[in-house]
Amino acid sequence: MKLMKSAALAAAFGFVAMGASAETLKIGFIDPLSGPFGPSGDAAMKHWMYAAEQVNKAGGINGAEVEIIAYDNKVNPKESLIQFQKAIDRGVRIIAQGNGSSVASALIDAVDKHNKRNPGDEVIYLNFAAVDPSFTNDRCSFYHFRFDSHAEMKMNAVTDWIAARPEIKKVYVIGQDYSFGQANAKAADAMIKAKRPDIEIVGNELHPMGKVKDFTPYIQKIMQAEADAVITGNWGADMVLLIKAAIASGHEVPYLTFYGGSLGAATAIGKDGVGQLYQISEVNTNLETTPEQNALIDGYEAAYHDSYYYHRVFNAMTMLDEAAEKAGTNNVVEIAKQLEGATLDTGYGTITMRAEDHQILQPLFMSVFSDNVTRGVEGLPLGWTSGDADRIEADATAMPTSCKMERPE
Repeated sequence: MKLMKSAALAAAFGFVAMGASAETLKIGFIDPLSGPFGPSGDAAMKHWMYAAEQVNKAGGINGAEVEIIAYDNKVNPKESLIQFQKAIDRGVRIIAQGNGSSVASALIDAVDKHNKRNPGDEVIYLNFAAVDPSFTNDRCSFYHFRFDSHAEMKMNAVTDWIAARPEIKKVYVIGQDYSFGQANAKAADAMIKAKRPDIEIVGNELHPMGKVKDFTPYIQKIMQAEADAVITGNWGADMVLLIKAAIASGHEVPYLTFYGGSLGAATAIGKDGVGQLYQISEVNTNLETTPEQNALIDGYEAAYHDSYYYHRVFNAMTMLDEAAEKAGTNNVVEIAKQLEGATLDTGYGTITMRAEDHQILQPLFMSVFSDNVTRGVEGLPLGWTSGDADRIEADATAMPTSCKMERPE
């Protein structure tokens, strides 16, 4: 079984094959493989490929070999709809996407419209990273499953961390100007005011997504506002460039991120980020875990010479496999019914796909960038670490939902 390891090849050929079989279960991966956010999509694609390889080694899903077919959407909603139709035409009935809530919004609509028009030929959508809260609230769909904690769940953890530190008196919020960034800005404002009304929010700013080449002017504004901490949901190049500008400007305060571990961040930031850069996420590779999980991390990093990051991709693949086995079929509607309420014991605790809104409930960890780690990232003696007090249990991450889901008969 030969694996393509280049995003350029994936973009050129429009697919990444996990193998050739008379019977396959096709998963259409629709994410950026080029442009400023290409590295994020490339890293996610590799995780999906390796997860599929592990399932295939164990006999596939109900005997069918999993095939990952990659489509470059350039983080563009219109391009994503074109790629979605290409996937449908190729027989894909499971799509996976994560990078960009604007894309996720378009795909949720596209999946629902396709399924209404094509009963008996439905599609399900595995969302591994698009965290706009509305997707499992007022826009929830039976055919959409989110395997990452949404923005308000993560912001709740971040603001708890801030609230517990009396030395923090001023906070600056900065993010990308699209649905996720807008939701983050609103949640940060409301949660900080509720938990620590004495804290002054000295800035709450949105910037064009993927357009800023030098964040120094933004950092200067943050410094002039005398912020004691900065919250950002930036991801990909926007996250890396923001933190690089902060370090270059000598702004030594906690930067609380959702995606500080984005591919390339550690190399770009280096040792100057130690003790300053924080991330809220479902995993870091220095957490205590099982021998099986450590072997998975070792195997992935050996196969791709890349850091293990998208743990939730393996959760999604395993839950998909188990749901299909319980359903006794690879019919996606029957799989969806089994995914509702499904649980999985992982190397970091039990996770649950909440049935009422299809939102994953999982432990979260506040991690800090450190030079005292067992596992480094990106070939560096630097990585992420958490203490016992930095773990938030799955049930504590849960938030109410306004979802009123319509289910097929």
